[in-house]
Amino acid sequence: MTMLVFILWFANICFDTLGQIAFKYAAIAPDNRNGWYYWIDLFSNYWLWIGIGSYVAEFLLWLAFLSQVPLSQGILLGSINIIVLMLVGRVLFQEKLTRFRLAGMFCITIGVILVGAS
Repeated sequence: MTMLVFILWFANICFDTLGQIAFKYAAIAPDNRNGWYYWIDLFSNYWLWIGIGSYVAEFLLWLAFLSQVPLSQGILLGSINIIVLMLVGRVLFQEKLTRFRLAGMFCITIGVILVGAS
């Protein structure tokens, strides 16, 4: 993996993580959860717009990343986002990491290492 590919991959992970965090904060922020009021509150929440901006940046980074690696390798390397988001969910939102989730994270990590080394 060249330095450019690594930088694109890492930046993609960062923007994906930021986008998911922002969307989660936006989704849980509105106080009024009745009908259209929820959506009005949601669209006025700055976290939603941070998430959208992050996803635009991630999309552009993903295209640049895919221009440098084969699709099959890029998709597998991109799966590390699952692990990062599970860990962030644990830290920021107190989500549970069960034994099965930890085992899955371990398997994904080994797969990413093997694909990244090829």
